[in-house]
Amino acid sequence: MKPTQRLHDLGQSLWLDNITRDLLNSGKLRQYRDELSVTGLTSNPTIFDHAIKNSTGYDTAIRQKLEQGKTGEELFFELAIEDLVLAADLFRPIHDRTARVDGWVSLEVSPLLAHDSETTLSEAKDLYARANRRNLFIKIPGTKEGLPAIEEAIFAGVPVNVTLLFSPAQYVAAAEAYLRGVERRIAAGLSPEVGSVASVFISRWDTAVMGKVPAPLNDKLGIAIGKSVYSAYRDLLALPRWQRAIARGAHPQRLLFASTGTKDPKASDVLYISELAAPFTVNTMPEATLKAFAEHGEVNGVLPADGGDCDAVLAQFASVGIGVEALGAKLQDDGAASFVKSWNELMAVIDSKSAALQVAR
Repeated sequence: MKPTQRLHDLGQSLWLDNITRDLLNSGKLRQYRDELSVTGLTSNPTIFDHAIKNSTGYDTAIRQKLEQGKTGEELFFELAIEDLVLAADLFRPIHDRTARVDGWVSLEVSPLLAHDSETTLSEAKDLYARANRRNLFIKIPGTKEGLPAIEEAIFAGVPVNVTLLFSPAQYVAAAEAYLRGVERRIAAGLSPEVGSVASVFISRWDTAVMGKVPAPLNDKLGIAIGKSVYSAYRDLLALPRWQRAIARGAHPQRLLFASTGTKDPKASDVLYISELAAPFTVNTMPEATLKAFAEHGEVNGVLPADGGDCDAVLAQFASVGIGVEALGAKLQDDGAASFVKSWNELMAVIDSKSAALQVAR
């Protein structure tokens, strides 16, 4: 049995943090589903930037949309929705078989809207309606301004992947925004069955402190944060508020571990997969990490519900001047800025490809 299958059998969903038209058309994504236990995927502007820039797989579709007068952001979202619809259909049997718990794909709103609640909500509704797939998450950042949009999107029946979460406090705020949306639906007599995941970024913690802490602490912060958030997740699920919502038909928002590709060349290439195994969670991983885990990964038990040694490890970081909440706030701000940069680069790629294809006609 492959390690990916063992992890899946443990109860954790393995999602691919990648999508390209070549991946879809070649049958590779279907192969990952059938052979490596992949049950969903995530996307972001950086992924689409690389996919469109480094492939001719989108050229025909871009030409067609240019002929229809589509340009820039409008053209991109049409390409992205086409990809995500195909992926959603590929994972739909899993979605149905798991009663809508698994089999999801994700499309992100424009990162330019990270601090604009009203427009974020409007775009989330529009993208979800255009895709017309019930197993599509719309990714909304868990920034201060994103939280009201998350609550309103859930109330409107739009499934949400809350992205750009780093600290336990940020996670709890996002989970509460989701729960408020669900409770409002119950109060309004609407179905509370609106899916959501909360995506906590892991590897960026270790990148941020590399070279700033004693060597024995290298590659320890991300895992400690993951354990701490998992403990908070388990505590939230046990609250009477959650239990009441679940009794009325709500699906608990699942915790998702994101940014789980190892950045430190000295560390294991499957570090954040092996160390963050936990039932009823998701780990979305880059393609290289997925393949590496399938080849030589190990499943050595599950995360303890109370976070295990996370408090002791976080105390060690505090003793050398690393404050979790301050660094978490910085990482969220930096992450939002990084996605804006990737978005601008993506729009530049769309424009340059469009110009080149028009000249070639």
